[in-house]
Amino acid sequence: MTTPGLPLRIGDLGPSVRDLHRRLAAVVGDDLGDLDVFDAATTESVKQFQKDRGIIVDGICGPQTWAALVEADHHLGDRMLYLRSPMSRGDDVMQLQQQLGALGFDAGWVDGIFGPDTERALRDFQRNQGLTPDGVLGLDTVRCLANLRGRVAGSKTVAEVREAEVLRNRPGVIAGRRLVLGEAGGLPAVVDSLARRLKVDGAQVLALHHPDLAVQAKAANEWDGDVFIGMTLANEDLSIAYFATEGFQSAGGHALATRCASGLGGVLDCDLPASGLRLPILRGTRMPAVWCRLGPPPLVVENAAAIVATVRNALTDWCADPLLQG
Repeated sequence: MTTPGLPLRIGDLGPSVRDLHRRLAAVVGDDLGDLDVFDAATTESVKQFQKDRGIIVDGICGPQTWAALVEADHHLGDRMLYLRSPMSRGDDVMQLQQQLGALGFDAGWVDGIFGPDTERALRDFQRNQGLTPDGVLGLDTVRCLANLRGRVAGSKTVAEVREAEVLRNRPGVIAGRRLVLGEAGGLPAVVDSLARRLKVDGAQVLALHHPDLAVQAKAANEWDGDVFIGMTLANEDLSIAYFATEGFQSAGGHALATRCASGLGGVLDCDLPASGLRLPILRGTRMPAVWCRLGPPPLVVENAAAIVATVRNALTDWCADPLLQG
């Protein structure tokens, strides 16, 4: 599938906008009128989709929004799923991970990415059900999952249970922790200052400065960090985000986000909610993670030292009780 000329925004015309409208209609269900024109109604529909999907709400269809629209096209059973390169992504993968995890098969985080953990869990499920354990989601496996769907409603996935257990068993101090800090431009001094403070506290720290958040997620995973905190400057949609999607959330990320939101909201004198989102950086990191959208920029620069102290305190409190929501 060819990606349209992105970003698409109000005033744009042509077949790419028509394709966008088709995908929005399938997911959001809005009547968007003139299919070739990106108008005010399109902007509102895009915003609604972004809000529903837990991504940044700006009314512009950029690469992240387009990828989410493509993923929303897929439903469990519509296609065969198996481990491939590049890895399959979509809502069908997310549904598979949720069901396997709730049935007791460890598919990893419910991130909508068919990776090695998902394949391993699928093979275990197939073996348990007397199917050929080939790691391929075909019709027989879909039928077995459908027959068991009623047994897993409201259940926590194995990944959620495992995350909580790992966090409970770690020492309640910051010394010795492997902390990953990241920023994609605009806050290098804040991140480096925070890294120095945390190293003095005895933590091992990896500071990442890269505009590509996929690169940051990969580096954090390969370094095997305990937790990830990322920051960026923003003028709107200010929030402290942690990973959450339908039927799954990172309890450790939620607990850290609430602490950061409480402290940083006071420093910046603004409403800074802790929000469960599906931002790619949060989906991609295999550890409790938060992404801080801080602003307005002049106020962030002015209060850089207070921000460093606040995040350090939030991390220290979180290490002492990483599951406390408050």
